[in-house]
Amino acid sequence: MMNNFLSAVSTILVISLLSACNPASSDSATEEPPLAGAAIGGGFTLTNQDGEKISDTDFAGKYRIIYFGFTYCPDVCPIDLANLMNGLTLAEKEDPAMAEKIQPIFISIDPERDGPEQLKQYVDNFHPRLIGLTGSVDEIAAVAKKYLIIYNKREAEGFSDYLVDHSRQGYLFGPEGEPIALLPYDGTPQQVADEIKRWTQ
Repeated sequence: MMNNFLSAVSTILVISLLSACNPASSDSATEEPPLAGAAIGGGFTLTNQDGEKISDTDFAGKYRIIYFGFTYCPDVCPIDLANLMNGLTLAEKEDPAMAEKIQPIFISIDPERDGPEQLKQYVDNFHPRLIGLTGSVDEIAAVAKKYLIIYNKREAEGFSDYLVDHSRQGYLFGPEGEPIALLPYDGTPQQVADEIKRWTQ
C-alpha cells in the first residue's frame, strides 16, 4: 500500500513539474501537452446529481475539467473549485464557442455522505454546467486510483464528523479522455482561463 502511495505521489510531482516548465507564451498548436501519454484517467460509470448513471463515454468529443473533492470540505475544496469554475467562466466570456466544448466535472471522494441530492446543492453554487458525480465506495476507489487521487478519512479535533484528506489536482482532459494538463487550481481565475484556452482547440 505504501509503495503504491509513494508511486502515485512521485508521478503527480513529476507531472506537476512538467506542467510548470511549459511557458504560457508557447504556441500550443505545435507544443506537446505536458500530460501527453501519462497513465492518468480511464473509464467509469457513476451517478450524477440527478440520480442518473453517467459514463465517461457520455463526454466523448468534449474537453473535461475534472476535480476530486467532497462537499463537507471546510475550506480547500470550495476555494479550488471556485477558482477553476471562475476561470472557466472567464474563458466562456472570452471565447464562448471554445468554452462550450468543455464539460466541468466534480467527483466526490466521500460517497458515504455525498449522495445525489447533496451534490446537486453543492455544484449549483459553482457553475451552471458543473456535473457532480458519486457512486459506491468501491466505484469511487476505482476511479480515484485511475486518476491518481489519494484520499483518506480521518477524525478531526473540533469537528463532530470526519474529514477526508485528498490529493488536489485540477485536470484538463481532451475530447477522447486523454490527459492534457494540470490547471492552476491555486492560481487566479485568469490564470486558469489562460491555461484552458492554451490547450483547448
